[in-house]
Amino acid sequence: MQTLTDADEYDSGDFDSEEYDYEDDLDLNETSVLERLTDPDLDEKIVKKERKPQKNSAFREVLSFLRDLAVSMAVILLICNFVLRPVRVYGDSMYPTLLNGAIGFSNVIGFKTKELKRFDIAIIYVEEKNEYLVKRVIGLPGETLSYRYGQLFINGEMVDEPFLDQAYVEQCGQYFMSDVSEITLGEDEYYCLGDNRPASSDSRYYGPFKKEQIRSKGVLVLWPFSDFGLHTW
Repeated sequence: MQTLTDADEYDSGDFDSEEYDYEDDLDLNETSVLERLTDPDLDEKIVKKERKPQKNSAFREVLSFLRDLAVSMAVILLICNFVLRPVRVYGDSMYPTLLNGAIGFSNVIGFKTKELKRFDIAIIYVEEKNEYLVKRVIGLPGETLSYRYGQLFINGEMVDEPFLDQAYVEQCGQYFMSDVSEITLGEDEYYCLGDNRPASSDSRYYGPFKKEQIRSKGVLVLWPFSDFGLHTW
């Protein structure tokens, strides 16, 4: 709508009432004075109308957050089942290799793509106790294994265990490792022991572990920082 700033300079000849359409110059989205006079609740309705987009915006933000949370959880589950598994060590059965309270990750994808080797560290699930064990693979499928006077024999041949802390072994003496009678493992069985033999519940107690019980191999220690590093990754 044209704005008149000086009535004295207004020329009626410049204005054609028949050609001028007032509706063209009105903003139909604005509330007319008449509507405000006839509807005393109009202001409240306008306020509610203005608030509605804000509610929708908040709802969209909540949906967006839930979507991002669901995606994040799915990614975490995929990583834990197919790439890396979080690990926390409880107890001293793997001392001094892994300390009580150590935190890190175990290699899932490496276990799924490669065969376990002797002396690999394995994460083993024990269903009857609903718990995970961290042990070292000593005997492989099809092998005959025994311990005599603390010495490991595989298929009748003496095998050294270089990962053991010899000072700790000597300190424990004859109590470090008891004799184990010959046992022949099945095609999907592994004989696993803790590095700290006097303080470990392992295949001497549970018997050989099935391959399906093993979830991952190796440990990347992140905490404590002093022990940071890979173990049989």
